[in-house]
Amino acid sequence: MSAMQLPATAPRALHTLLADFAAGRKAALARAVSVVENGRPGADLLLAAMHSRIGRARRIGLTGPPGAGKSTITTRLAGAMREQGLTVGIVAVDPTSPFSGGALLGDRVRMEAVALDPGVFIRSMATRGSLGGLAGTTREVCDVLDAFGLDRIIIETVGVGQSELDIARTADTSMLVLVPEAGDSIQTLKAGLMEIADVFVVNKADRPGADRLRNDIELMLGLRGGHAMKDVPAHHGVNLRALSPAREGEAHPVADGAERWSQPVLRAVGTTGEGVPEMLAALEAHHAYLERSGELDVRRRARLRERVKDVVFQRLSRRLWTDAATNAWIDAQVADLAAGRTTPYAVADALLLRSGPLMTGEHA
Repeated sequence: MSAMQLPATAPRALHTLLADFAAGRKAALARAVSVVENGRPGADLLLAAMHSRIGRARRIGLTGPPGAGKSTITTRLAGAMREQGLTVGIVAVDPTSPFSGGALLGDRVRMEAVALDPGVFIRSMATRGSLGGLAGTTREVCDVLDAFGLDRIIIETVGVGQSELDIARTADTSMLVLVPEAGDSIQTLKAGLMEIADVFVVNKADRPGADRLRNDIELMLGLRGGHAMKDVPAHHGVNLRALSPAREGEAHPVADGAERWSQPVLRAVGTTGEGVPEMLAALEAHHAYLERSGELDVRRRARLRERVKDVVFQRLSRRLWTDAATNAWIDAQVADLAAGRTTPYAVADALLLRSGPLMTGEHA
């Protein structure tokens, strides 16, 4: 594994932190996560030093509506992975209070069954206004856990329903957890959730409506893939679950000879552990498919590309909106904007023209 190095000019405290981190001390891992999560001085240097050690851990995303039992499923999966001798990192995202700016961060309480396991590291994060179900620095925190050498990283989203699509850009495998009480299943699967999910789990499957929900999901998956009603005569009583290719959680060939993953729709009862072996098997099968098809490399390269775009956006925003001269110039345009003598678009174009040196750092 590549050595991690900081510039000689970096603060001594940062060198000490990185040395402890490289030695595998969990206290150093916790401190490094805090530095990165909160954007403290030296965060960029730490992430840069760790970059060569990133890419070994498998990242698994869990998403779904509130109350679906994501934390219970996460705990069960983590416990099963520990039984396999794997180390596990859990990044659990909680919503931020609009009043205090804080968050309950109760996942450690809900996951007490694994919280004291030395092979498990749990980090709760507040969204702090970020949309998409994740906190703004979730991917960076996952990079820190990856660089530390953890085998699996489970990312549990905030549970806001249909807007949690950032998980697809963060995880290698995305698992969508649903429950019969979620309401109309067709409504539940709107806004791209079907597209991002590699594995579907119907939790609380001992409750009424679970089998119907599984039927509906499998039918929709089959219809989307064009397989569910292929070569089926018009006849009442057709077994739609048997027609869907999504039951096995396996790759199957398509017309061009490539493979396509068929999302399994699994049943689970998180409180008892029912369905956990099937979930682990599906995660293994999906990872094998990703490696075999080359999709794993595609997804991870796309993730790196998105990271570059995110860093550029963050740095440009910081340089622009913390610059006193820029803010004074914008304030000076407000009168013309209010009077209709100019438009926000014209002001924005003029701002970009005048801010070139600021955005490239040439003004320093």
